Amino acid sequence: MSVNAKYPLILASASTRRRDLLAQIGITPDRIEPADIDETPNKRELPRGYAKRMAQTKAAVVNASDNDNFVLAADTVVACGRRILPKAEDKKTAASCLKFLSGRRHKVYSGICLIVPGMGMVDRLVESTVSFKRLVPEEITAYLKTGEWNGKAGGYAIQGRAAGFVNFVSGSFTNVVGLPLFEVSQLLKGNGYKW
Repeated sequence: MSVNAKYPLILASASTRRRDLLAQIGITPDRIEPADIDETPNKRELPRGYAKRMAQTKAAVVNASDNDNFVLAADTVVACGRRILPKAEDKKTAASCLKFLSGRRHKVYSGICLIVPGMGMVDRLVESTVSFKRLVPEEITAYLKTGEWNGKAGGYAIQGRAAGFVNFVSGSFTNVVGLPLFEVSQLLKGNGYKW
């Protein structure tokens, strides 16, 4: 049953990247409503649980103001083991992340959450593995000048120049970019949203 003729889709994200990714598969949200939440990890919180909690919280906050919509929220986390890497808001943080990721494998987790009108919340967790080559200081310096790191989990954007650092990816590539499109499309279709 298609219910989206009656219920619009709200994307609970300020990310233009997520909007662009949805557009790749033909989805244009009816509204964009970023959720203003505290994104500080809880003490001893593991990356998987953190990604799911952030997506659920974002969806719930946006849904609280108007619950007659599909609400799609996501959160992407870059992690090494139990360590959650920050979103890089300055060059120092980005440089620290890139030095830490140099020569290592890491995980990218995306929590995705969909609130379905009249049915409640459904969610998924998507995991990808990424490996970086060993970076020399000059590569890090050159990458910092691009500004691509700004606001990115782990201080890099795989869809940009950082692609040259990646020697291995396992799992969803679009998950690493910021929204796992296959899983999102299946979640929407499976819960009555057609486009």
